[in-house]
Amino acid sequence: MKITKDLYQSNLVLLTDFYQLTMAYAYWKSGKGEQEAVFNLFFRKHPFEGGFTLAAGLDYVIDFCSNFKFEKADLEYLEVMKNKDGSPVFESAFLDYLQNLNFTCDIDAVEEGTVVFPNAPLVRVRGTLIQCQLLETPLLNIINFQTLIATKAARINIAAQGEPVLEFGLRRAQGIDGALAASRAAYIGGCASTSNVMAGKLFGIPVAGTHAHSWIMSFDTELEAFQAYADAFPDQCVFLVDTYDTLHGVKNAIKVGEILRSKGKEMIGIRIDSGDLAYFSTKARQLLDEAGFPDAKIVASNDLDEHIITSLKTQEADINVWGVGTKLVTAYDQPALGAVYKLSAIRLEDGSWEPKVKVSQQSLKINIPGFHNVKRYFSRDKAVADMIFLEDEVIDPKSVIIIDPVDATRRKRLMPAFYQEEILLKPIFKKGQLVYQIPSLDQIRKRAGDQLESLDKTHKRLVNPHLYPVGLEENLHHLRMDLVLKAKKFENELD
Repeated sequence: MKITKDLYQSNLVLLTDFYQLTMAYAYWKSGKGEQEAVFNLFFRKHPFEGGFTLAAGLDYVIDFCSNFKFEKADLEYLEVMKNKDGSPVFESAFLDYLQNLNFTCDIDAVEEGTVVFPNAPLVRVRGTLIQCQLLETPLLNIINFQTLIATKAARINIAAQGEPVLEFGLRRAQGIDGALAASRAAYIGGCASTSNVMAGKLFGIPVAGTHAHSWIMSFDTELEAFQAYADAFPDQCVFLVDTYDTLHGVKNAIKVGEILRSKGKEMIGIRIDSGDLAYFSTKARQLLDEAGFPDAKIVASNDLDEHIITSLKTQEADINVWGVGTKLVTAYDQPALGAVYKLSAIRLEDGSWEPKVKVSQQSLKINIPGFHNVKRYFSRDKAVADMIFLEDEVIDPKSVIIIDPVDATRRKRLMPAFYQEEILLKPIFKKGQLVYQIPSLDQIRKRAGDQLESLDKTHKRLVNPHLYPVGLEENLHHLRMDLVLKAKKFENELD
């Protein structure tokens, strides 16, 4: 999907924070701009207090990097920026540098639709300091939001227990970009369709919709409105029954359904958008069954999320299809994922890599140093653990110990010979050239479903999920601790 070309008609290179440009200028000014570095994009905590996160947004990242180029209009904008004393913020030689800057980074990333966990990298960027820095903000913007929404959608679909979930949050989404990206991510997370017609056009997502209360209100009677709608769409009639009186609306839908049947057509179902959904869906089911419409679907909407759907399931509501809008596309209960992008290694003049660590008073915020990757272990197609490891480290094929990045007392011994393995970070760009075969959106959606299936059900609980084991390979753990202790010793000496 070429979102830049099809939607914006230009590159998005200035979709960044100003301090990325000022750092790029300072790198250039100090002579460090071409020094090679490695950055990792990761998150520290699952959203929604859940037990898994579903990666999404890589296609947008690929599109952004493929169109990474400072154009004339971008440079003209930067050229007129002034300091407080009236001098240019960026000298002309630096703007010339940007004009000739071509994307040459290596990018490795987990594939979209992959189940991911805290502290493990979702994206690894290797390139010059300037390029790596300029990628930080757009990559975080893309991955943070789409991963958040895909995860929310997956949770909602788990709650629906296999029944179709329709995404129709366009009118409540955070702007045009938010609506389109949310529709795409929701489809990856398992939603069956979207109401967003532009998302249908751009991404090939099935579109669905019925009618609004205004349609009913524009006629003298509800029955007349239903009949007119049936005349217009005899093959896809879902009647919104709660404009005036819900159960009376169901009876009117049945009357029109009988007329449709006499013409060789069949009413698809009804939709309830307000009131006591458990009560009205049960009563509606009784009326439909008694009238000879046992196959008519009951669609429910009205500010649904995974928790309300679970409650309605517990109440044995007779609902077959779930329409979810606001609380899905806005990630209502947690509006940000909080992924970060940290420097993990830098190339020295002698060609060696120097691992870098950010020290914090909070162990949660100490990053993982070095040039590392993630390996997932499977047993009988079920994921059992993830190991974060240094790529140049020789791993014992007989036995490895993984150590929790936050709590070093949590350890797990793995016997690799008894497991299947998958390396999660896959090559996407090599020296700026795309080397990854981009899957279709339906293939990504299927991968997400397969990945969720590979998780034990205890990790997918919506409340108090079991913790999936993710840990640093023992040598990486020791490297990290050594660097932290060294940094703290240096700080103490300065004090």
